[in-house]
Amino acid sequence: MSIQKIVLGGGCFWCVESVFQGIIGVQSVVSGYAGGQDENPSYENVCSGITGHAEVVEVTFDSLIINLADLLKIFFTIHDPTTLNRQGNDVGTQYRSVIFYADSEEKSVAESVIADLKKRAVFHDEIVTTLEPLTTFHVAEDYHQNYFEKNPANPYCRFSIPPKRAKVLKNFSSFIK
Repeated sequence: MSIQKIVLGGGCFWCVESVFQGIIGVQSVVSGYAGGQDENPSYENVCSGITGHAEVVEVTFDSLIINLADLLKIFFTIHDPTTLNRQGNDVGTQYRSVIFYADSEEKSVAESVIADLKKRAVFHDEIVTTLEPLTTFHVAEDYHQNYFEKNPANPYCRFSIPPKRAKVLKNFSSFIK
């Protein structure tokens, strides 16, 4: 089956969502929460850091157009996988760098991409991205979906998203819609 999903956390889901929405082969990107104990997480609870959830995006893609390894390479380009529980000014376990895998094949691809990044010394510091089994993905509140598209004047997004998009354009131009 060529339609697949992967759940990724790399800081604020607004930023990660916005970048992946512009990638060919990506059919949808949904902001949400994963990796915590609360059975019904809310943005306020997740932001408190007490639920154990990470802000994540669920990326649905066509693997005949873009494969998981290439999506993960883009993922590692748009955030800093060497900072533990932090992306820029966003601090806490809810902003951790994480790949939630659904099966052993996804885990293996993620391990391979990380091993390649380490071998090529792409980052000066150690990659701290965790690989965690996906148990449940919780869709975030409606106002978080397509956030940057709906709120292009938001100062946080205007500051954070264009540099991420520029990195993808520079390094992965063939994958841009």
